[in-house]
Amino acid sequence: MTVGTSIALIGACTVVTALIKGIGPVALGGRELPDWFAAIVAMMAPALFAALVVTQTLAEGREWGIGADTAGVALGGLAAWRGVSVIGVVAIAAVTTAALRAVT
Repeated sequence: MTVGTSIALIGACTVVTALIKGIGPVALGGRELPDWFAAIVAMMAPALFAALVVTQTLAEGREWGIGADTAGVALGGLAAWRGVSVIGVVAIAAVTTAALRAVT
């Protein structure tokens, strides 16, 4: 992929994202979302984030795989569960992943 193609792709993604974000307010016309729909929208972000984390930590290309990043995310998740700050969680996950990659 050339630099020009990459820039065009990023620009196209930017325009499409702006259009998608603009459709909601235009369609609603200033009205509030119904409560049932707002609850669904609120639940989508954590579900999509969890799916992203799982696919990025448990997949190696098109195959399932467990590696250093999986251990980093697991320890980061354990730290988050124990109440460590977000910065601490990221640091634990990054250091764990880097250390395991350096050893292997």
